[in-house]
Amino acid sequence: MRVVAFGYMTWGRRTIEAVLAAGHEVPLIVTHPDSDNAYEKIFNESVAELAADHGIPVLVRNRAEDTDVHEAVAAAQADVMVVSNWRTWLPPSLYSIPRLGTLNVHDALLPAYAGFAPLNWALINDEPEVGVTAHMMNAEFDAGDIVLQRSTPITDEDTIVELFDRTLAMFGPITVDGLELVASGRTDWTPQDRKAASYFHRRSEEDNRIDWTWPARDIFNLVRAQLDPYPNAYCFYGTQRLRVLGASVTDDVIGGTPGRIVIRRGSGVVIVAGADARRGRNRGLVVERVRTDDGREHAAAEFFPHMGGYLTSRPSAFA
Repeated sequence: MRVVAFGYMTWGRRTIEAVLAAGHEVPLIVTHPDSDNAYEKIFNESVAELAADHGIPVLVRNRAEDTDVHEAVAAAQADVMVVSNWRTWLPPSLYSIPRLGTLNVHDALLPAYAGFAPLNWALINDEPEVGVTAHMMNAEFDAGDIVLQRSTPITDEDTIVELFDRTLAMFGPITVDGLELVASGRTDWTPQDRKAASYFHRRSEEDNRIDWTWPARDIFNLVRAQLDPYPNAYCFYGTQRLRVLGASVTDDVIGGTPGRIVIRRGSGVVIVAGADARRGRNRGLVVERVRTDDGREHAAAEFFPHMGGYLTSRPSAFA
């Protein structure tokens, strides 16, 4: 088939590579310009370079609503369009140009986690699994009928890095398989249950701030959802910012005031967590490794000079 591709960053590149490897003809690629956004600089394998390597015409746009894009897509005479990690809204007048419509690939088990950073949000929210959805595009963001879904379970040993690797590996195969289904003439796709839908915004620095009134497991999930190369979860020890690189939940109850540094345990230190921790019913969080703003990493048990201080969500005069 002739496939016009809209894609950006590593997800977009891997998707288009799979389409080409499957023998489809790609007469046009549309991608975004490079971004200064911290999250968009992490996995930024270039789609524009891929187009150049294959001699494929490429358009670079923040948004794809102008006449030139419409005319280029129409001139490509594509059977279908594939969209992967396109970051802005596409109008119906554009995605309906190909005769078989447009297949969008999204790294979430839709209808939940439409929007941005779905893997990070899902891990923070203690979901049992994540995955990838190939769906037909409609006028609402990530809301079209589902063609295929594939999933992978989340274990306590998983971090965002493992989930990224496993779901990224799904992008090419689910796209190729989805295109085969679309080419077969099938249209009996599964509508999304809009009552089960959720949409999440882009993550920012504020979203990575540790709140010690959260339960220990919630903080543990935040830490492992923001490990390198993502911006890390962080807190403060006095006025010094600490990025938390490793954490676990205690097996025993740790009572007291949220944020209190209680005791050394192995190479880590135990922190009181949970808004009602004073009642003595909550697990604590073992902070295992931290990074200071100078880039140095420390075992937490070696970093803290004494027990009894506090970790806080914002700079404090007390440590």
